[in-house]
Amino acid sequence: MNIVLVGAQWGDEGKGKIIDILSRKVDYIVRYQGGNNAGHTVVDGKKEYIFHLLPSGILHKGKICCIGNGVVVDPAVLLKEISAIENSGINVDGRLKISSLAHVIMPYHRILDQLRETKRSNKIGTTGRGIGPCYADKINRCGIRMIDLINPKVLAEKLRDNINEKNEIFQKVYSHQGFSFELVYKEYLNYGKLFSKYIFNCVLLLNNATDKNKDILFEGAQGTFLDIDFGTYPFVTSSSATSGGACIGTGVSPVKIDKVLGVAKAYTTRVGEGPFPTEFSEDFSETMRSRGNEFGATTGRPRRCGWFDAVMTKEAVMLNGITELAIMKMDVLDGLSSICVCTGYKYKGKLFKEFPHDLEVLKNVVPVYRKMRGWDKTVNKPLSYANLHRNAKDYLSYLQDTLAAKITMVSVGSSRQDTIFVK
Repeated sequence: MNIVLVGAQWGDEGKGKIIDILSRKVDYIVRYQGGNNAGHTVVDGKKEYIFHLLPSGILHKGKICCIGNGVVVDPAVLLKEISAIENSGINVDGRLKISSLAHVIMPYHRILDQLRETKRSNKIGTTGRGIGPCYADKINRCGIRMIDLINPKVLAEKLRDNINEKNEIFQKVYSHQGFSFELVYKEYLNYGKLFSKYIFNCVLLLNNATDKNKDILFEGAQGTFLDIDFGTYPFVTSSSATSGGACIGTGVSPVKIDKVLGVAKAYTTRVGEGPFPTEFSEDFSETMRSRGNEFGATTGRPRRCGWFDAVMTKEAVMLNGITELAIMKMDVLDGLSSICVCTGYKYKGKLFKEFPHDLEVLKNVVPVYRKMRGWDKTVNKPLSYANLHRNAKDYLSYLQDTLAAKITMVSVGSSRQDTIFVK
């Protein structure tokens, strides 16, 4: 079975844990979009792993892990990740495959990303990792791909054109000295030598795997409402974070996808700028942030927190074709006397039941809430759905009915064992 796993909110939903669990049952795990602006956290016993580019399934022996063509790769970051995982006793040789078509983040991408943000009056909240400028070069047809790193002639031609053009921009627009062709060329030619054993025709690899009835898990980064097309633009990422991106970012046809699994928190979080209709007051947000350890895995930035937004999550179910949901961090709601679910928005006397595309509307809506009974803080973690507090089960049943997607997994803690499978 080929499964696409997507975030149903603004990212940080806990996808890393679900990917880790599902990886045991599949043959291939494929990251299909984004870059090292995303972080997937996996807790294995007392050890915590944070992945930025490596698919989370790399922890499982014998699994083939691919970085698809839809991903943008920072070689320095990936080398550091490979080194860290191998120092933990996990060998990636023969298991890690990087698409020859994946685009490469260059030093000028990172600097340009940071300089652009300083010039904006309306900050986007970029991580400054060079993701957007790298995707821009891809669309502008001047990008450098992994396959180019192992062809000195092609790399030199592409890099020289890029640096000549970008140095003009750096010097005249940003008063930055620019970059040396020789230094960057030498650095990235060396990356080509180091990564040559991993660079692969992943399109052929994955399509051959589907023909042999192998099971593939397509791992998305970020979340639906950070998608470049369907997110809260311009406060979005630069890639297709919805399930459709799995096909674009790997070369596997949509007809070969069997199921889309969505991941959502039992409440809502968002990192960085942008509208957030159900955001808590600052005091309560700080309380929930502390309870849920809501800090970005990549940047460490504090996450904004709010009530579960059924309007946006229902939109995510539709956009992705989600049939099953994993609800994460239910334990963070333990001990609250009441819990709210947003069922609609009001703006200038009009009730919105669908997610509005007008940013001005979205920034100023008043959420319409359904208030539900909370439950006591549990001493022992529930081991099954039957062990959940009655009010917690009522909450999940309401979400399932409202979203028209079956809840099949519920997370009540950070470790693998703190996961309830709903039959």
